[in-house]
Amino acid sequence: MEKDKKHLYYLNELSDYKVKSDDPDVRGWQIQDREGRSIGKVDNLLVNKESEKVVYLDVELDKSILEAKHTPYSNPAREGAHEVMNKDGENHLIVPIGLVSLDSDKKIVHSDTIDHRTFSETKRMEKGSSVDRKYEIMVLDSYNREQSPSYAEGERLYEREEYNPSSSRNT
Repeated sequence: MEKDKKHLYYLNELSDYKVKSDDPDVRGWQIQDREGRSIGKVDNLLVNKESEKVVYLDVELDKSILEAKHTPYSNPAREGAHEVMNKDGENHLIVPIGLVSLDSDKKIVHSDTIDHRTFSETKRMEKGSSVDRKYEIMVLDSYNREQSPSYAEGERLYEREEYNPSSSRNT
């Protein structure tokens, strides 16, 4: 098995794939954060060919996100340094479909859990860039950090809970 085998494809790359007739095609729809602020518009859909499902929305970011100038979130490489920085031309990011809901009447995608600042601090990519697992993990870590108590207190720390079989409550 190839280590860096491509596993996600843009829907427009796959001539034999299309949105199911009973599902809305959200490309072109606006996406809003949990407070209703604009994040951008859905530019494309990312498909996992193995599961034959759309797993991410490719979002072209709103000017308000691009101009926010927040430092992208990542675990520090060393004290005071971050591994990722957004560059000019990187004006897209991915959003897992499990983190959004649809308002078909208004043609709006809502992110019910992620706020404007978190979107602005998330590592971006250029339009049409190949999405690898490293980028996926970086984005998911950014979105998941709000679950951490230290984030709620204003700190920029993220810790994963490690599974400890001895603390398991299986009896």
